Amino acid sequence: MWKSIQPAPPDSILGLTDEFRKDKNPEKVNLGVGVYKDENGSTPILRCVKAAEEELVKIEKTKSYLPISGDPVYAAAVQRLILGESSDVIKDGRVVTAHAPGGTCALRVGADLIRKFNPVAKLWVSSPTWANHNGIFGAAGYEIKQYGYYNPQNRDLDFDLLMNDLLKVPAGDVVVLHACCHNPSGVDLTNGQWQQVAELAARTGWIPFLDFAYQGFGDGVDEDRFAVEQFAAAGIDCYVASSFSKNFGLYNERAGAITVITPSADEATVAMSHLKTVVRTNYSNPPAHGALVASLILNQSELRTVWLEELADMRERIKNMRKSLVQGLNAQGVDGDFSFIEKQRGMFSFSGWSDDVVAKLRKDDSIYVVGGGRINLAGLTRSNIEYVCAAVAKAMK
Repeated sequence: MWKSIQPAPPDSILGLTDEFRKDKNPEKVNLGVGVYKDENGSTPILRCVKAAEEELVKIEKTKSYLPISGDPVYAAAVQRLILGESSDVIKDGRVVTAHAPGGTCALRVGADLIRKFNPVAKLWVSSPTWANHNGIFGAAGYEIKQYGYYNPQNRDLDFDLLMNDLLKVPAGDVVVLHACCHNPSGVDLTNGQWQQVAELAARTGWIPFLDFAYQGFGDGVDEDRFAVEQFAAAGIDCYVASSFSKNFGLYNERAGAITVITPSADEATVAMSHLKTVVRTNYSNPPAHGALVASLILNQSELRTVWLEELADMRERIKNMRKSLVQGLNAQGVDGDFSFIEKQRGMFSFSGWSDDVVAKLRKDDSIYVVGGGRINLAGLTRSNIEYVCAAVAKAMK
């Protein structure tokens, strides 16, 4: 059957990593893939994860299937993490959560659930957005539309355009929002702007679907959930896809969750019943290890304290790399004001580097950057920052 079928193009980000692995240059730098790297250029296993895994080995009694919706203790921990320990939404029973294999599958399960009962809904993503949003929701059968978000001229949020576009979204359509650390731009809404967007959603009737992949990488675990809290408090239908790849370093364990927030406890019960049917025909039962590790960390005060410390170290290292990049580009005499890089949050930044510059960096200096100039700041270290800045200066001449 494959004789007359052309090969699929490589993934724009993971394909770049394949090319990076083949590169023989000892000074090569990968600023493309969205994976945290430490000062040594490695993706570490967190100390709290190692400790939780050791405990899990001791207490685990079976490798039998988890329930369709996953471990209920894990689900409760996820809800407290994304909504707060004292959330009225949790107390009122307006929220249900199912364990999903990573944030990607959480998005797909939520997409399938909505489309099951609203097959004519269109889905809206920010311009730009994470490239795989288009793939995930397109594969789920949605017609995908865009709303304004990033202004490349001032390299900041175009909030007026965003609000004007969202005002035109029909009731029942789905709007995907980055809860914090917008990927790929690194540009986030302020708290006041989030309040306005939540009020608009409640007034116009479109359904918010928050992609929450970087909780803790912006300002902190509590601070970064502000957007989720606003939509939850609005008393409307809302979806949240969580990923613990970045903030727990559980990349290959595929630990995530899909949370459905509803106007009432009765509706939440109905939502969970149908959520299970979607899971059952998708992956049937979720993988256990990563979720059980995250659950132990979130539920044990000592492990949670260590986790928050390690997460803060990761967050601060990225902020320091932002500052070092700006200083390094200035020291190399690169034309332009790059101070916007320090204002952005999370792992990513729209660098402002053209596709020509991106191509030169890859060809001449083995520095791998996604097309459009999106860079992963976690790929920078004290040992490669000078090399990268010098290469950028050369490429931009």
